Amino acid sequence: MIRKAKPIDYDSVWEIFHRVIQRRDTYVFDPSTPKADLLKHWFAPNMHTYVFEEEGNILGTYIIKPNQIDLGSHIANASYMVHPDAQGKGIGQLMGEHSLKMAKSIGFLAMQFNVVISTNIAAIRLWEKLGFEIIGTTPDGFRTTYGLVDTYIMYRSL
Repeated sequence: MIRKAKPIDYDSVWEIFHRVIQRRDTYVFDPSTPKADLLKHWFAPNMHTYVFEEEGNILGTYIIKPNQIDLGSHIANASYMVHPDAQGKGIGQLMGEHSLKMAKSIGFLAMQFNVVISTNIAAIRLWEKLGFEIIGTTPDGFRTTYGLVDTYIMYRSL
């Protein structure tokens, strides 16, 4: 079940967020990001935060927000995280499909991802499967533990 996040979900979302950023391979967040910062990164007033819940356990989460302010606010931006122990079960695809419907219902006209790590092949394949295309590349846009890699900008009309 995918639903709007509630305050009671904060600790579960933090566990996912914290575990995902520790890997240093898919998100730009510093691995030492404190729990208090989750409020601005995942639960800010301009964000629509959702969770994927199965049998009472939060296994994934995503946010939708305007990609830019004011005159650029008609394009959505989104971020997705699946608990590392639940990856490979199709949760990312379910959240991706859900987010496209939700973004359209909120009134966004398109969705853009600003930083898709080029080495995150599973994410790139998923987003392409859901109709996104790579519209730009930032050379050496992400620092991995093994060196600099490119990042992609991906876009899809809603």
